[in-house]
Amino acid sequence: MSIEDDDGVSASQNHLVFAYYVTGHGFGHATRVVEVVRHLILAGHDVHVVTGAPDFVYTSEIQSPRLFLRKLVLDCGAVQADALTVDRQASLEKYSETAVKPRASILATEVEWLNSIKADFVVSDVVPVACRAAADAGIRSVCVTNFSWDFIYAEYVMAAGHHHRSIVWQIAEDYSHCEFLIRLPGYCPMPAFRDVIDVPLVVRRLHKSRKEVRKEIGVREDVKLVILNFGGQPAGWKLKEEYLPSGWLCLVCGASDTQDLPPNFIKLPKDAYTPDLIAASDCMLGKIGYGTVSEALAYKLPFVFVRRDYFNEEPFLRNMLEYYQGGVEMIRRDLLTGHWKPYLERAISLKPCYEGGINGGKVAAHILQETAIGKNYTSDKLSGARRLRDAIVLGYQLQRVPGRDLSIPEWYANAENELGQSAGSPPAEMSGSNLLMTSWTEDFEILHGDLQGLSDTMAFLKSLADLDAVYDSGKNAEKRQMRERKAAAGLFNSEEDIFVARAPGRLDVMGGIADYSGSLVLQMPIREACHVAVQRIHPSEHRLWKHTLARQSAKGQGPMPVLQIVSYGSELSNRGPTFDMDLSDFMDEGQPISYRKAKEYFARDPSQKWAAYVAGTILVLMTELGVRFEDSISMLVSSAVPEGKGVSSSASVEVASMSAIAAANGLSISPRDLALLCQKVENHIVGAPCGIMDQMASACGEANKLLAMVCQPAEIVGLVEIPSHIRVWGIDSGIRHSIGGADYGSVRIGAFMGRKMIKSIASNMSSQPLSCANGATSDELEESGIELLEAEASLDYLCNLLPHRYEALYAKLLPETTSGEAFLDRYDHHGDSVTVIDHKQTYGVTAPAKHPIYENFRVKAFKALLTSATSDEQLTALGELMYQCHYSYSACGLGSDGTDRLVQLVQEMQHGKSNRGEDGTLYGAKITGGGSGGTVCVIGRNSLRSSQQILAIQQRYKAATGYLPFVFEGSSPGAGKFGYLRIRRRSSPKSQS
Repeated sequence: MSIEDDDGVSASQNHLVFAYYVTGHGFGHATRVVEVVRHLILAGHDVHVVTGAPDFVYTSEIQSPRLFLRKLVLDCGAVQADALTVDRQASLEKYSETAVKPRASILATEVEWLNSIKADFVVSDVVPVACRAAADAGIRSVCVTNFSWDFIYAEYVMAAGHHHRSIVWQIAEDYSHCEFLIRLPGYCPMPAFRDVIDVPLVVRRLHKSRKEVRKEIGVREDVKLVILNFGGQPAGWKLKEEYLPSGWLCLVCGASDTQDLPPNFIKLPKDAYTPDLIAASDCMLGKIGYGTVSEALAYKLPFVFVRRDYFNEEPFLRNMLEYYQGGVEMIRRDLLTGHWKPYLERAISLKPCYEGGINGGKVAAHILQETAIGKNYTSDKLSGARRLRDAIVLGYQLQRVPGRDLSIPEWYANAENELGQSAGSPPAEMSGSNLLMTSWTEDFEILHGDLQGLSDTMAFLKSLADLDAVYDSGKNAEKRQMRERKAAAGLFNSEEDIFVARAPGRLDVMGGIADYSGSLVLQMPIREACHVAVQRIHPSEHRLWKHTLARQSAKGQGPMPVLQIVSYGSELSNRGPTFDMDLSDFMDEGQPISYRKAKEYFARDPSQKWAAYVAGTILVLMTELGVRFEDSISMLVSSAVPEGKGVSSSASVEVASMSAIAAANGLSISPRDLALLCQKVENHIVGAPCGIMDQMASACGEANKLLAMVCQPAEIVGLVEIPSHIRVWGIDSGIRHSIGGADYGSVRIGAFMGRKMIKSIASNMSSQPLSCANGATSDELEESGIELLEAEASLDYLCNLLPHRYEALYAKLLPETTSGEAFLDRYDHHGDSVTVIDHKQTYGVTAPAKHPIYENFRVKAFKALLTSATSDEQLTALGELMYQCHYSYSACGLGSDGTDRLVQLVQEMQHGKSNRGEDGTLYGAKITGGGSGGTVCVIGRNSLRSSQQILAIQQRYKAATGYLPFVFEGSSPGAGKFGYLRIRRRSSPKSQS
């Protein structure tokens, strides 16, 4: 006979023992596990919970002898520096210490424990090793979650170093041992699991009514109540009475025992039951996590949220929260400085509309019970880690591709029609230049500049013309309309001129990372570009966002110059769509603040760090050219240059931003000088140690030509025509490239270490007697020449050392690696102002130093070959130089699985039997830019057959990885060639309330 609790799962005739593993990341996992466990116990089963959470999280909801708590943490989750900041490097290192190094003993212990409790079934939320331990013990397992750790860690690996990539593979492999995934709403892509069952929200039940809770804490019904829920406040955060609007009270979760709170803040006990408090409040202020979002939606509570950087489940939960009209985003600066009022008032005007189920705990428990007693919920399909090994390593980055809707989880099944779409730019609603031209010319007249027939510029101008329609739609706008469009709608004053600049990305054909060592480089501006629109507005006429207005009002100084920026494409990269600041923040005692202070300023809120690329151009103009900005500035940034592909998306944003600001302020800056100024933005304000070639190509390049430049520091030596019989393509590997990543910076440091060592060796040789200098014979030194040694002892750029000199004198004397500590002890510094040596890190020296010396030679040979007679040998030689460059990158540690695979596919296409003797094939390929992922440059004959082979490679790569790579083809003018547009609305201003 079966019995059924009115709130539970039908009891089974079988008494089962469940082992439920809970990740060590935060209380949110434990609170949702409580609800599933409660229903399993109601059905008559024993549940052993393996957890690191305090007992009260479970015992406050479950008082039963069938609940067994075992205190143990088998994974660390994401390590947080504070309540809003995840430390990616520390997360990977902690996971390695917690779960990787002791893995063998963990598995042995868990198998023994599972057997000792006679477990019938294992459930994981979402501990990887639990699935493998269950398999080793011969016990079936299932995961219950909205994200998986392979997905979270994949981006950390891209940013923190590929030496951790085995962690991701191991986690995915562990997950593949479970039978299926019980997937919760707001889920992330999780391809490691073989099958999926979706359930409603898992939400803890209410114990008391809103009225009862308010009576207990002494709060009247007419008082507005906000619950502050950050899972522990940021260190040093002091709450002040004026943070709240008049008549409001705040319930504070997680306050320390010693913390003094203002009278309008109420400290909650650590074991407070938050669902009741959430339901009794008028809104919540906190960070996004599954627990906060699910309970806010379930109890229709407006949620004012602050982004948590680098926790990759957030955009999916945020997407769900905003879809149901339950979210208001607060920027971190306003959170910490107390400008809460406009956000709280906006929140209580919302009407959250989630009507879905909230009984996910009951449903999940029923599925677990039925599976444990033998019901088959799974299909025969296998879509697990083995089939998508490469794709899993790409993890979070692979779903960030042009045209992706973050609510679509099947990220590895990209639609064929995504090829060629642009990321970030508003889509054009009509095709064809004439139609685009017609659609916006009725709204704007061009007072200066030329469109140059660029369809993407026409599309951008059309998006500007359409902003009024978005603004006028007001409250009737679609609930899923992008927030960035709504913010942009009120950005510009229709009576003032707008200045538009355009800067393309670039394809690194040859030269790459040798730029910072002074090499010749060859760069081609690509078709994809960034557009920036700028308007100067008198502060008294500037339409301010509510939180900006509140901040200015609080200062009591009247209208002051403000910078407001809207950036399209924020959903593709989990960053805030808007940024604003008082321009006075850039001044300190009448002088521009230092670049160091500016870097710290933008780093305070990682979700808005992107603004450093845009706003940083203003500070550089102030510092380097003495420009002062008395007017407010509104900026709209729309980039079609995909981020993280190694095609200089950051440089295109910097160059377009500075070009537009310069035009709006009547500044005449040469393209070369503009590039040098933009490099200062990247090096000193953003903090990325890039060379100069990216900004130079974006600013000085010309369509269908290679910009030839010697990076000492930035001398353009000409524009090289690409012969008509030759064509180059870029193919994106899908692996996110970052010049801010550990690998690029380490290789750069290694190159400068090598230069320092070579200079020291040369100095010693030149100062010692000829017969004994470093063991060389007198004849050898006579041959090499004292003058050459003296020149090499003062070597400014590593690329000025000839390859034969390197091989003859220095190659055998450089160490393969050295520690930062050992190098600094001997040499004091490495002579690079944009990188810092870590004492504890070991750096490669030989490969990073050798690469630019030989790359400079390869680029010179490549340039000379382009002007040689047309022949198959010419193309073969060009391709061989590319291949050599690619493998030199790999020797430095800057390769990647994806780029290696693409180069291999080009080689297979080149040397395949079906291509022998055929006219029009591919000849070479190489990784580009900073390496460690990104785009591969391919060279081939300009023919239909070559294009067909590129498409074939695209499909083969997709078949192997599940990712359809973006293909870059075509070129466009640099920012200098484009100039700028000055446009003005034709029609009379519309009345705007």
